Amino acid sequence: MSVPPLVFCVVAATLYALGGRGRHRWMREICFYLGIATLFVVLEPPFDDWADTSFAMHMTQHVFLLTVAPPLLVLGRPWPRMWMPFPAAARRSVARGLALGGWSAPLRLAARTLTRPPVSVSVLTVVLVVWHIPWMYGAAVVHESVHLLEHTCFIAAALLFWGPLLDAPPVRSRLDHLRRAGWFVAASVPGWILAIVLAYAHHPLYPVYATLHHRAFGLTPLGDQELAAGIMWVPGSLAYVIAAFIAFYRWLAPTAADLPTAEPRPEELSWT
Repeated sequence: MSVPPLVFCVVAATLYALGGRGRHRWMREICFYLGIATLFVVLEPPFDDWADTSFAMHMTQHVFLLTVAPPLLVLGRPWPRMWMPFPAAARRSVARGLALGGWSAPLRLAARTLTRPPVSVSVLTVVLVVWHIPWMYGAAVVHESVHLLEHTCFIAAALLFWGPLLDAPPVRSRLDHLRRAGWFVAASVPGWILAIVLAYAHHPLYPVYATLHHRAFGLTPLGDQELAAGIMWVPGSLAYVIAAFIAFYRWLAPTAADLPTAEPRPEELSWT
């Protein structure tokens, strides 16, 4: 693993642990640490080495960075908690500087805009499409700095998308569960389209993998590409489909206002 991802994993886990001292919210903690562990595994050898010699493994890496690690991190509700380990004086100083410097309102506006589902889905789509242009994909394979930028874009775009729809404070979506289900489905469509393009291509579309002398698992260039398409199509859609089903189920579930109330006992009736 290169130093920046390793530093990110260690720092994030440390801040989260320090910010949660004295609290016992095990499910949130399990989700967050699973997210960190996922990042560590897919960005560390041998997984990262496999991604350099197999299009399918590189696509698997992208699936984990877009649809597995980010929602797990978000379910851990990390943002306020990771802020708590810093000294109170430093936190107040930063807040005062943002307020007095006139940054507070623009930052709130940017956050509200970027986390609106139409915008976040668009950002996620653009990031997915741009980084799967063959020459961009090839540059990420060849140059470690470009590869790091690619991974950063994936994680950032995914956090923008998953955060509001999974209600990670301080960002929450005001959408009902039915519309959330719709946006989860919408986010999976670009991956389906990419998978179809890769699956039905009659020749390898990515020269960086087509010209490899040693390819992982002994696949042909076209076979490697077809396997990558299948990974994007099925495992790449799984998290979106699960989230959509859960949101739809919650939309169907009766609210407190819909539940029948018990008949009052005679002595509780008022005759005034």
